[in-house]
Amino acid sequence: MNILLTCVGRRNYLVDFFKEALHPLGGKVHAFNSDSASAALWQADVPVVSPFAHDPLYPEFLENYCTRHDIRAVISFMDVDLCILSGLKEKFSQLGITIIVADPWVTEMAEDKFLTHQFLVKHQFPVVPHFINLDVAMEAIHKGEASFPFYVKPRWGMGSIAVFKAENERDLSFYFYKTQQMISGTFTRYEMAKEEYGSVLIQGLCPGKEYGLDIINDLDGQHMVTVVKQKLAMRSGETDKAIIVKHESLEKLGAEIAALTRHPANMDVDVFWDGEKAYILEFNPRFGGGYPFSHAAGINLPKAIVAWLRNEPIDKKELFTPKYGVEGMKGISIIVKSE
Repeated sequence: MNILLTCVGRRNYLVDFFKEALHPLGGKVHAFNSDSASAALWQADVPVVSPFAHDPLYPEFLENYCTRHDIRAVISFMDVDLCILSGLKEKFSQLGITIIVADPWVTEMAEDKFLTHQFLVKHQFPVVPHFINLDVAMEAIHKGEASFPFYVKPRWGMGSIAVFKAENERDLSFYFYKTQQMISGTFTRYEMAKEEYGSVLIQGLCPGKEYGLDIINDLDGQHMVTVVKQKLAMRSGETDKAIIVKHESLEKLGAEIAALTRHPANMDVDVFWDGEKAYILEFNPRFGGGYPFSHAAGINLPKAIVAWLRNEPIDKKELFTPKYGVEGMKGISIIVKSE
């Protein structure tokens, strides 16, 4: 059985986790990336330079590749093609190929940070102020309904690209238009075309300590475990250092989210805890940059995914029991391209 990982980027450790799960069964890890200068691409058994996810030819290229190379499942490592893959789930299922991605409404909600805010409001989760109109934000500030600081960011964004902290009205106005301008040079320009004048998000500051949740479901959307990581250091929008902690309130929150989204496999969630309430920052319905900390603490989702695809039972206690107190930090290693 072969698995295809798309938009692999630099997360070579995730490729290794899947190789460890597949190689004993004789399977291979295939990988897509539109840029050949990708550490994770070089780490795969079968690396493939693919069209960019928003290329009109991408779906056809993906389908042809999967059928020719006996691909059993497709998993994405980035937000770029999640909505595209979600729209292809049913078609690929008829071909005997499982695309492990959340339903379209979930991927669309997670990709659009203003839709995320509306989702949180609808389900009565605590929220901070959100605006997609500068004048409305200024009016709320003048009325005392919102206060500085704010984060200004792309409404559809990733990796902390074009994110600025505004401490006053001058900053807010400047960063709003600067972010709008910068978006045209990022991946989010494709989403900006949908709603050009609502492409910048003004977001209030979430109070408390920052945590990352790995909310893990089986392939049918049944909740398995929520792993809570306290973030100790960040780099380029990704968790660089973290510790696995026991936090019953956030574990309960993870179960609530799992029941609402019924996503398959992992949902990476950024959340702040102020001692009483949890403020959800964003949803990432995929393997996130914090998953290796869960893996180091005894979680093995790739192995479980392989078993589920083979209709084999798993030992939930063995694969989904985290070891608390495990602290990890990401380092740097050289990936050498094989001929």
